[in-house]
Amino acid sequence: MRKRKRVIFTLLVVLAPIALVAAAGIAASRPRADSGAHEAHARHGEEAPGLDGHDAAGPREAGAGEGSEGNHLHREEAGDAHDHGNDGEDHSRGEEDDGDGHDEYGEAIVLSERERASLELRIVEAATGSLTTNLKLPAEVRLNEDRVVHVTPRLSGIVVDVRSTVGDTVTVGDALAVLESRDLADAKADCLAAHAHLALAEKTFLREKDLWEKQISAEGDYLTASRDLEEARIRVRSADQKLEALGAACGRSLRGASPAERSLTRYEITAPLDGEIIEKHIVLGEFLNGESVAFVLADLTTVWVDINVYQQDLPRIEKGKPVVLAGPAGLPSTSGAISYVSPVVDRETRTAVARVVLANKEGMWRPGLFLDVLISFDTGHGAVVVPKSAVQRIGEETVMFVEDPPGFRALPVSVGQENGDSIEILSGLAPGDRYVAEGAFELKAKLVAAGLGSHAGHGH
Repeated sequence: MRKRKRVIFTLLVVLAPIALVAAAGIAASRPRADSGAHEAHARHGEEAPGLDGHDAAGPREAGAGEGSEGNHLHREEAGDAHDHGNDGEDHSRGEEDDGDGHDEYGEAIVLSERERASLELRIVEAATGSLTTNLKLPAEVRLNEDRVVHVTPRLSGIVVDVRSTVGDTVTVGDALAVLESRDLADAKADCLAAHAHLALAEKTFLREKDLWEKQISAEGDYLTASRDLEEARIRVRSADQKLEALGAACGRSLRGASPAERSLTRYEITAPLDGEIIEKHIVLGEFLNGESVAFVLADLTTVWVDINVYQQDLPRIEKGKPVVLAGPAGLPSTSGAISYVSPVVDRETRTAVARVVLANKEGMWRPGLFLDVLISFDTGHGAVVVPKSAVQRIGEETVMFVEDPPGFRALPVSVGQENGDSIEILSGLAPGDRYVAEGAFELKAKLVAAGLGSHAGHGH
């Protein structure tokens, strides 16, 4: 029995402090209103609850007073936080605070007046407009093949005189070289014989006609003379045309002809058009035949500019399209118009030829020069057009900054064609929206510095 009492006493000693601590925790967890109520009853113990119908007024007023005091303290703390938020620092850094709704890309970046002034932002209203784009293509100056002649002798012979060389400017009919030709001698001999036979046939016909009319000779003699005259005329016409095809003269024309023309063997190679000799393939003593190219003569007052047009650009290229041609350093730019577009695409280069016929009276556009050709296209008034400085890249997104009072918001957009200064906005920005035309790069830098760039495309 004594041993049992000792065990109970020991348990009481151990458990008593634990019970006291638990009781204190329960008391501490009770509301302050309860505490206020107990204090009120302690001070006014003589008023029994529920005697006059106002038993709860005391506790409720006390509780309200304490709640009001607590709310006033909360407003002061919020006011301090608000004051600290207007001290001139970048509010975009505050977007990382929990619960403020600015922790995602696309939310407004709020700037102080001092920050806006330092960034020199320019805000404009979006509007539709036209955009002029330039297509730059390679080109080469070529001879105008419609004004190029390969000068060949019309008969065979030996070169006895060369009167022109490369670079000489000649006019139609100028002698370029002289040949000694046996073929020419045969042709001229035939022509002279034909003319002599014609003269004799004419005299015979006149005599027979006179005799027949006087009934001295038979009609058959008259008819034979008439037939011989017609045959002689045909032979002369044939001989004359043959020499004309060879570039020589015959018959009565020889009487006023030059010594070379009167000679049966001397044949002159003459210039068929006005131009410049760009190639010479003839030397003294050389034997030439009808297939030998003695000279290449070109009229360089006009040249061709052949433009290599890539297959994806062909739908926009058409005859009559104005172009600007820019040559190497030292040559001024000039303008022209497309006169021809090839209907065939080259299998190897996958390009087609568009051609400009270019005036070249000064001779500065030399065949063989490489040029850059600029072709302008107007997109028309369809899409919104903005300065390129207003469009920025953040990650994989193309964005613009639009006004979202009291700040600016990054707006994803899709873009179209562009030139050196402007770019089309196909979607994302509507006419009338106010956007940052200048200073967008600085706003992007603030957005990235705030760590919001990684959320590109997920803003609300």
